[in-house]
Amino acid sequence: MKPYVAIMAGGIGSRFWPCSREARPKQFLDIFGVGKSLLRLTFDRFTNLCPPENIFIVTNARYKDLVKEHLPEITDNQILCEPSRNDTAPCIAYTAFKLHALDPNANFVVAPSDHVILNETEFLRVIRQGLDFVAKNDALMTLGIEPTNPNTGYGYINYNKNGDNGIHKVIRFMEKPNLETAKQFLASGDYVWNGGIFLWNVKSILKAFETYQPEIYNIFNNISDCFNTEKEQEMINEHYPNSPKISVDYAIMENAKNIYTIPADFNWSDLGTWNALYDKMEKDENKNVVYSKSVMAHDVENCLIYSPDEKLVVVKDLKDYVIVDEKDALLIYPRAKEQEIKAITKAVAAKGKQWT
Repeated sequence: MKPYVAIMAGGIGSRFWPCSREARPKQFLDIFGVGKSLLRLTFDRFTNLCPPENIFIVTNARYKDLVKEHLPEITDNQILCEPSRNDTAPCIAYTAFKLHALDPNANFVVAPSDHVILNETEFLRVIRQGLDFVAKNDALMTLGIEPTNPNTGYGYINYNKNGDNGIHKVIRFMEKPNLETAKQFLASGDYVWNGGIFLWNVKSILKAFETYQPEIYNIFNNISDCFNTEKEQEMINEHYPNSPKISVDYAIMENAKNIYTIPADFNWSDLGTWNALYDKMEKDENKNVVYSKSVMAHDVENCLIYSPDEKLVVVKDLKDYVIVDEKDALLIYPRAKEQEIKAITKAVAAKGKQWT
């Protein structure tokens, strides 16, 4: 039986403001100018793993029409609509119960919709290796990304170096560290980035929810006879908002004892911030990344400039900045402080909802 894939596409992407807005988050944007949104690129990537009918999109209810616009070939039953934003644990539990109703032996991948993966051949090789492992073992798998720098924007996974065929037991998860701690993690060689890509058999993840998050488990188990029927959305709308707001990392991965990882390098970025985009893109002779045909830059270094082609942008004497020009908002911000952008969107919302 072919595996299943659940693509999580319900986030707002507030650290990618002002391009990413609540009405049209970054997963629906053509960030690279290739004619495809991040969601479309992610979906196409996984069609090399399983047929399109085995790919499910988990999103907020307000984005259902956007999902259908970008993925017109999928059915309504392949779109799981969350009526509330309760973080990743409830949405994964919902997906697991739904897939279990379709196939009690399902093995599936959970992946975000906005990642950049440049070496797709290696990515799919690692995914297939992980799926083979979870199909044969009661194991919860997370892909570990080989770190290339002491990044403070990612969580880290501490793993046992004594592995079998590249698969290692996870010792513990670490939340986003400060710079000094991140440097220590990198130097030790015992840590990988937590990429938020999970693989498991449906029975293993449901057992984990029953053991470690019985409240979430019971909410969905009590309505399990509705999945893949006409009553599903009605029951989800009624009961889903009652589930605790908690990430799968806190809910399951930090508690379970059967966690494994495959340290991998397939040229990955979570594209969570403008710096992440900057890091992956080709630079000019002054190490600038310019998304426009109408920029005049003088004594400008290490900057990202993102603006419409029809608008002339003149920049001088600027170093290590992000400049993002949208029709109704302009962001000029130090790259070193870009983690503040998410918080700034709250202040922006106070100025007017139309800007968020």
